[in-house]
Amino acid sequence: MIIWIRVETMENYEAGDGDFKLKRRFEALSGEPCLVLHMSQATPELVAPLKPRALLLSGCGTWFKRFPVEAFFPFEDTLNALPEVPTIGFCGSHQLIGFMFNHGLRNLSIVEDEPLRPLRPGEPDQPNPEAIGYFAEIGFYPISKIGNDPLFDGLPDPFVVRESHYAEIKRMPPGFDLIATNDNCRIQAIKHRDRILYGTQFHPEAYVDGYPHGRKILENFFRIAGIR
Repeated sequence: MIIWIRVETMENYEAGDGDFKLKRRFEALSGEPCLVLHMSQATPELVAPLKPRALLLSGCGTWFKRFPVEAFFPFEDTLNALPEVPTIGFCGSHQLIGFMFNHGLRNLSIVEDEPLRPLRPGEPDQPNPEAIGYFAEIGFYPISKIGNDPLFDGLPDPFVVRESHYAEIKRMPPGFDLIATNDNCRIQAIKHRDRILYGTQFHPEAYVDGYPHGRKILENFFRIAGIR
């Protein structure tokens, strides 16, 4: 079994059907059944007895500052309690991994989103009123490898993947290595030095036929996890 943990408000989680579509995508790629959990359900007490073979952590379409910080405690507690379980976090979860290892979520009174770079001359502003004056990386963008991490085996350099974010990790968390970057966002992918724990600012799960590199990244992760 693998587990997809959805980082989102309960209202938005219940309103969409995208998680079921991703569940089927992950099952097809991994050959494992995939359990979908909202982040409030994904506690160590529930997850540990299930003995998952991997955890996949979602992006988040709601600004972190809209959440009470305690909403993210199960995220931190489960990652701390299950260091032996291969884990990868996308976009918002990648950023939460940064907060977790840079600060400790239980040490924060609020999780403040960290916007991307200011707009350059001539770049259009974004429709999101909370991101006025800052760049948003939305669409398929090239990403450059740093080193030869097995997560990117079989991919060209640069590879192209889906992006959808207004914020980023500003400071590398201790114990991690930077493994991918681009000009818009320096910390595009990170890897823990002592456990199978990855974060990607991009969305490998959102691949399409014309841009299939995300599929290869997921296949590589499942292989690293010993699933394929």
